[in-house]
Amino acid sequence: MRAAIPHLLALCSLVGACAPQAKADVVVDFYQGRTVTVVVSSSAGGGYDTLARALARFMGRHMLGHPVFVVRNMPGAGGMTATNFLYNNADKDGSVIGLVQNNTPFEPLFGSKEARYDPVKFNWLGSPSSETAMVLIWHTVPVNSVADLKAREVAVGVSGANSTPAFFTRLLNATLGTKMKPINGYPGQNDVLLAMERGELDGHPSAFFSSLRSTRPTWLRDKTAKAIVQYGPEKLAALHDVPFAPDLVASDDNRLLMQAAFAPLALGRPFLLPPGVPVERLAALREAFAATMTDPEFLAEGERIGLGLNAPRTGTQIQEVMERAYQSPPRVLDRLRRLNVP
Repeated sequence: MRAAIPHLLALCSLVGACAPQAKADVVVDFYQGRTVTVVVSSSAGGGYDTLARALARFMGRHMLGHPVFVVRNMPGAGGMTATNFLYNNADKDGSVIGLVQNNTPFEPLFGSKEARYDPVKFNWLGSPSSETAMVLIWHTVPVNSVADLKAREVAVGVSGANSTPAFFTRLLNATLGTKMKPINGYPGQNDVLLAMERGELDGHPSAFFSSLRSTRPTWLRDKTAKAIVQYGPEKLAALHDVPFAPDLVASDDNRLLMQAAFAPLALGRPFLLPPGVPVERLAALREAFAATMTDPEFLAEGERIGLGLNAPRTGTQIQEVMERAYQSPPRVLDRLRRLNVP
């Protein structure tokens, strides 16, 4: 019996060493010669679509079996059409991934009846970025601090009462006591910035730092516009002299409210898989995504076309953001939902 023990241990050691290779072989067998569909929750030609197509050109290089990635646009209902599809109807074998707008996973949190999915149960793949937003004020407006923003009403541009910038306007007014007045009718950030240049508006309530850096790179440097307060998942080092909104509130409830409200900014532009994907395929996709985020050619392409690849996040990190948001106290979620209603 004693003589057999070394042989048994050797066999166990061999089996253990072979296990990772066996899992790799299973992944290769599935993905070799296969097409992986990337479902994008917005129309062709926009920023999300551009990111998805760039990723599709590179991610197969880093994937076991080297499948071909193809993009399928599925716009509608503010991203919920695609997100509903990914949760309820997409193949759950690892052949379909999704790129959804960062507000879409939080629609159930706001009580949206059209959202037929549980975001915590998605398999999160990762994100190439996170977003930091700013209250941006034109240089001629006599507002230079949060105290000034509390003392003086300023006109800020939003696309509509239900838009994300309008929501953040209501949130900051409610938690910081600012007096921003949302003016509807400006479809996107660039439209608001142009209106600021024309003197139609005093500012933008949620200008993204990454977008401003690529479209108006000299504005902050030359003080053409002033960042009064910043908000997002964490304080941005590049805006070291700009106050961070969560640091300015005294109550725990206001901090928790901001944490839940700013969670979409922490997601950046999130990629996900449906629930139920086999664990070895999920692991392979996450590894390939992470490798793509550090691929020098992908990064160079992102710089060339302005993808804003500023702060990659893993699927695990995104999962943690989702769980924190959905575990917010009921009283905080109630305030969040009320602020979401114009």
